[in-house]
Parts: sequence; C-alpha cells; structure tokens
Amino acid sequence: MLTSEHMPAPLQQEASISVEEYLSTSYRPDCDYVDGHIEERNLGEFDHSSLQTAVAAYFFSRKMQWDITVVVEQRVQVGPKRFRIPDVCVVVGKTNEQIFRTPPFLCIEILSPEDRMSRVETRIDDYLLMGVRYVWLLDPSTRRAYIATKETGLRESKDAVLRTENPALELPLIEVFA
Repeated sequence: MLTSEHMPAPLQQEASISVEEYLSTSYRPDCDYVDGHIEERNLGEFDHSSLQTAVAAYFFSRKMQWDITVVVEQRVQVGPKRFRIPDVCVVVGKTNEQIFRTPPFLCIEILSPEDRMSRVETRIDDYLLMGVRYVWLLDPSTRRAYIATKETGLRESKDAVLRTENPALELPLIEVFA
C-alpha cells in the first residue's frame, strides 16, 4: 500500500471533490470514488495481476459462444456519487457505455493481501444495490472463491466451479488457480 508521501497528489486530498472532477482526472491505477472522496484500490502484486488476467482471458475466449462482453478495471457508476472499478466485469451482449451506468451481469473482485473484509463487503453491497446479479470474490492466497447475490448474500463456494444462471456461465477454479 502506498504511504501518503508516495501517493500522487490527487490521492492525498482529504477534501471532497466533485463527480465532474473525478471523471475528468486520470488516476494510475484508477481509483474508486465514494461520496466525494478518492479511494485507492489494492493491486499490483503478481498473484492479483495473474489471477485477474486468467479470469479475464477465460471469459474473453468464450465471448462469442456466450454472447458476453468482458472488460477489466472498468469504471462502474454504482450510485449518484459512487464509482467502483471491479477487477473484471462481464456484460451480457454488447455495450458501448464508456462508464457503466447499466449494471453489469457479473463483477469479479480479486483480493490483495492488504484488503480488509469490511471494505470488500461495502464494494459488494454497492454492486448488488446497483443491480449487479452476481459478484464473485477470488482470493489468490487461499485459493478460495465466494459468490454474492442479492438473494443469498456473500457465501463461500464449496464447489470447484463458479456458476451463474440466465445466462449460465461457468468458471472452473482449476482453470484460473492453476
């Protein structure tokens, strides 16, 4: 995690910034925007990056077969003053939204060692409240996977395959945790 002395200037701000300012500023890596404040995302380590690549590649290679669009680190407006950047998004069909304001079908988050569960649960709640049907949470260090839906909440997947319904998408964990 970056300390404040190593953060780019925009991340040091304690004062609120407007949605317009957030949307007109480039952050590297991109940051969440929550109620006027910039929130850094934990990423950049090999375990996180390689799992993100594997998951995105798995879905991307099936985009025609499943009629899906797959993107990484896409801005998603989950509320009027809230933007999240999931590690991977899956949209049914095609989209031309530059910032997703229509709920993706599936958002996938990959844990980093510095992630706090309370912060992750808030992100998941934001996606579900927006209307995202499925949120998957993958932990590269424990090789565990979790599924969240509005109906069931967050629960660990005891199966070796993550699944959705309508449409039926499947991700065998052995494919990405190899």
